[in-house]
Amino acid sequence: MKSRWTGLSDPGLVRPVNQDAFYIDPDGRFFIVADGMGGHAGGEEASWIATDAIKSYLNEYWNSQEESPVLVEAAFWKANQAIVQDQQKHPERSDMGTTAVVVLFRKEQALVAHVGDSRLYRLRAEKLEKITEDHTWVARALKSGVLSPSQARIHPWRHMLSQCLGREDLGQVEIQSLDVEVGDRLLLCSDGLTEELSDIAIASYLNSPLCETAAVDLIEAAKEQGGRDNITTIVVAIE
Repeated sequence: MKSRWTGLSDPGLVRPVNQDAFYIDPDGRFFIVADGMGGHAGGEEASWIATDAIKSYLNEYWNSQEESPVLVEAAFWKANQAIVQDQQKHPERSDMGTTAVVVLFRKEQALVAHVGDSRLYRLRAEKLEKITEDHTWVARALKSGVLSPSQARIHPWRHMLSQCLGREDLGQVEIQSLDVEVGDRLLLCSDGLTEELSDIAIASYLNSPLCETAAVDLIEAAKEQGGRDNITTIVVAIE
């Protein structure tokens, strides 16, 4: 299945540094977005450590006999281990961590894996669907009915992660098959985008004929709404 893609990252209008990181495999085999936390240096370091570790592991074992879910899960654990080891070498970064979302196309199968609240969306026939479920306290409260969607969107704990990379007690990496069809648009993004834009707005910009236009317009729209966090988007058009 052929595809077109593009990726952009912007520090936004408030943060002095960009703690997001992303990577696009040159052949479109996999895509990564990570959103770091833990102070300026720590967050930036954590997101890049994770991105590099996942990229390196997938490249090294891509042609192995491992099934794709096993491969991508191992890549996440490698990233987690790399961040923990860096924390031990640099105590000043002991609280750093990062989210990560990865889309992978391998052996005629599409997968998405994630930890944290960086998201994957799919736009199909002008209908936007959030594929990943945030690993946050608010997401759990929303699912259990404790909070309504409108309450969840403005809740002061909405950024409190229930898990992230960079923790020795990391729980299970969430991995699921991804259904894709010709004409679909995929959006991997950090929460700097989703904090500013509604799903309706995201769908309208993502529907642009050009991936590059969609990525730029999404970031600019988020900045127009305040741009209070770093903003990263990867747009993949399935052709």
